[in-house]
Amino acid sequence: MSDVDFQLKGSTVTVVVLEVIRYRPNDFPAQLSEKIQQAPQFFQDSPVLISLEKLADDNGSIDFSLLIQQCRDVSLQPIAFKGVKEAFKAAVVETGLASLPDTNTRAKVNELNTPESVAGDESQVVIRTVTEEKLIQRPSKVVTRPVRSGQQIYAEGADLIVLSQVSEGAEVIADGHIHVYGALRGRALAGVKGDTQARVFCQKMEAEIISVAGSFLLSESLPEALSKQATQAYLDGDTLRLEAL
Repeated sequence: MSDVDFQLKGSTVTVVVLEVIRYRPNDFPAQLSEKIQQAPQFFQDSPVLISLEKLADDNGSIDFSLLIQQCRDVSLQPIAFKGVKEAFKAAVVETGLASLPDTNTRAKVNELNTPESVAGDESQVVIRTVTEEKLIQRPSKVVTRPVRSGQQIYAEGADLIVLSQVSEGAEVIADGHIHVYGALRGRALAGVKGDTQARVFCQKMEAEIISVAGSFLLSESLPEALSKQATQAYLDGDTLRLEAL
């Protein structure tokens, strides 16, 4: 059997979509920084797909290299562009980043709702997650050991059951429900493929971020009455709600 120097494997990562509606170089950094500060742990070093689908052709000449650098200045990591119109193709090519082609893949886009994201917000920077919808049914994934800081556990097409604690700085992700039979101190993202019926259950609520189908709450927004209590999180329409178990 011959030795090989590499393998190609599929992987699942959380990709942030930066949807640029209008680009004004002097205003863009402040608007972007304001959005990032709503969830700094979530966006730290996150891979970013820059969407130009809503950027008007008459926006004028754009320095996309500057836009990329402004993203990096707030610890975002641009990896590609999407929805590039003919007027911007030459400028995008000069950046060296890929321009993703249109595909027939059915996708669902979920805006990351924060307490500060309300109707009438005139910010020109919209940050979204993109998740593919897949009809895959698999047994629940069971984790018996603590999920330690820096670890990421993902249950693809299934619920995730953690029989111990999830430490600060750890991340648990599932296409379905998430059950934590211990303290939840890290990040929990349920229904990441768009399942709005997914829920997060934990025995002790101390999470950094709770998310269901793209809507999320940060630790400072969690009800004080539920701190360190058995709690569930679920979507009620477009609102992420928490209540005691």
